[in-house]
Amino acid sequence: MDRIDRRTFITRIATGSSAAALLPSYLLGASFADLSIGYTGITWPNDQVNDAIAACAELGFYGFETFGEVLNQWESKGGLLPVLQKNHLPLVSGYCTVNLTDSGRLQETVERAVRWAKLIKQAGGRIFVLGPNPVSRATYNFAENKASIVATLNEVSKAVTDQGLTAVLHQHTGTCVETRDETYATLDAIDHNTLKFGPDVGQLTKGGADAVKVVRDYLPLVQHMHLKDFDGKDPRLVDYCPLGQGKVDVPAILNLMAGRRISGMVMVELDNDPKNPSSTPPSELAGQSRAYLKKIGVKLRA
Repeated sequence: MDRIDRRTFITRIATGSSAAALLPSYLLGASFADLSIGYTGITWPNDQVNDAIAACAELGFYGFETFGEVLNQWESKGGLLPVLQKNHLPLVSGYCTVNLTDSGRLQETVERAVRWAKLIKQAGGRIFVLGPNPVSRATYNFAENKASIVATLNEVSKAVTDQGLTAVLHQHTGTCVETRDETYATLDAIDHNTLKFGPDVGQLTKGGADAVKVVRDYLPLVQHMHLKDFDGKDPRLVDYCPLGQGKVDVPAILNLMAGRRISGMVMVELDNDPKNPSSTPPSELAGQSRAYLKKIGVKLRA
């Protein structure tokens, strides 16, 4: 396994051919215009995924992400691919929550991941976003669960890679991999041959981390991203907000990503509480992020 600690990881970058990957885009001659930005369907209820696809296509985003469970539900309807093709919007990724802390269910976990991976591939996707399982953070002990987390991540990501997809770890608040230290410890221990990093910069910020630093520290592993802003103000949006309205330094994040070729895509995301959704229509919320991206120089589809 190609496991390296963070110090070695950063040293290799600074002294090797990958050094340019850490330079700001303005030093590389890249610009935000080089970025292809997609959108995740979480702003809409899962039973409105067809509306989400149509709206994201109309707003000019380059790709779409949904949940593995949504793809599973649509299998009996002939799959989601016809809806995506009708709107000329490709599926990039599927978000799949995986149980990392119950080692006794490893075989079941791997089998479920393989089923999701096949559905993502059938719908044209290429990224398996691996979301850690929720835990009770008040009583949770990461050190006691680390071995199970790493072993399960390695097994699941190998199985997903064998299906022809790229697996990326997506740290998430309220789960077994939330904090900066938990994220770093996990990323330093996983098999980098089969598992990459798909950070959520809004989740990092909400969890108290410096999102720009985390992305910079692990940039060569970043093969997918959720670009989300956080202001802590609106519980209907799970304390998140459209891009440019919160605490996340979006231009700095995009500077790091500009000019890089990744397996996945930078995906705009904005949560919307399904039990108490925002009174602002999902398409309008997505449109606010679109307007901000255009303002800072990101080009979307006509």
